[in-house]
Amino acid sequence: MIPQRPRRGPPTPVYNRLYSDQSRRHESAIVLPMNFLAHLWLAESDDGLRLGAILGDFVRGGMDTSELPLAAQRGIQLHRFIDQYMDGLPEMAELRQRFKPPFRRYAGIIIDMAFDHQLARRWSEYSEISLAQFDSEVRQLLAQYDELLPAELKGFMRYADRRGLFAAYQQKEEILFSLTGLGRRLSRSNPLSRVDEIWDELDNDFARGFSQVFPQVQAAVTDWISTSPKRSGRV
Repeated sequence: MIPQRPRRGPPTPVYNRLYSDQSRRHESAIVLPMNFLAHLWLAESDDGLRLGAILGDFVRGGMDTSELPLAAQRGIQLHRFIDQYMDGLPEMAELRQRFKPPFRRYAGIIIDMAFDHQLARRWSEYSEISLAQFDSEVRQLLAQYDELLPAELKGFMRYADRRGLFAAYQQKEEILFSLTGLGRRLSRSNPLSRVDEIWDELDNDFARGFSQVFPQVQAAVTDWISTSPKRSGRV
């Protein structure tokens, strides 16, 4: 459990203190809910790591995270480690090369969503609990630490509730729908609404790439967790 701080009147959301108005506008333009499912699963059953896993896409670069729980800060570090580790794998580079213009520029986004699709489809191979139960645990955690969550994340979770995520990621149509929505959030013209044109052609590549990459990421995360100092304490 993440240690809770005592209440002293109405709390000021940590998010409001972490970000200036300018940085919030910048973040809302680039934060894209992509491979949340994989990050959350890789965080195991640790509340701090799970919270950091989902906050990781909302806390960028050198932003001050000192007001977040120490356990969540460790989770953000793990999130960044996973992204960096995956990007450096030769199998990922090979998979990105399978994309032709204009999709190649957005290969990373598409692969992230495709891997969440693969994980959702194969969930019983990786977890002893159902995906529905996992969904419920994640939502309970986020409700417990609601004051730490940025508005964009709360908005995404409302969207997730409407769409039945993350279980709906088992369906190709939901992934394509999500990619279309992501494309609308990008300021640059992009082909994410047309991924259906290439999906079936690349589906076997996604499945093979996931089978090659995910075990390596699992092993790397296990090593990271065992060697990274645990962080606990109050905000």
